[in-house]
Amino acid sequence: MAWRLDSAQHAATWDSGEGAYQKGGRWNSKGVRAVYCSLDPATAILEVAVHKGFETLDIVPHVLTAIAIDDPANVHVVETANIPNANWLVPGIPSAGQQAFGNTLLAKHELIAIPSAVSRHSWNLIFAAGFAPGSYRLKLQERFALDTRLNPAKP
Repeated sequence: MAWRLDSAQHAATWDSGEGAYQKGGRWNSKGVRAVYCSLDPATAILEVAVHKGFETLDIVPHVLTAIAIDDPANVHVVETANIPNANWLVPGIPSAGQQAFGNTLLAKHELIAIPSAVSRHSWNLIFAAGFAPGSYRLKLQERFALDTRLNPAKP
């Protein structure tokens, strides 16, 4: 399984790679349609929260999406030791080299498991939109509800 959290308005197009296409991402340059997921729902939530904050996740409707991977043997695993620059796994602005490395992976492999920069012992799954049809199937989409303790009222 892989998980993704999107604004409700983008839930129907969750696997289009549009956001990554427009802005680029940690493992893709602008103009490449990469779809970012996580291998567990908690990491998917953290990956979004690090950019949007818990307040946004508390007040803007979001949808949690789960996909089933049809054949886990199709997932190319990128081990930490095989990442050329260890700083690519540290939170920060991605380098051109990092994005080029990701672009190459996305062009060669249907599905890629790669360590998360948000949570060192968690993993993300990325794929190029349109490159992996038939490799995954939509399992569920459900309205996301943030635990209110993550955005407590101010005393």
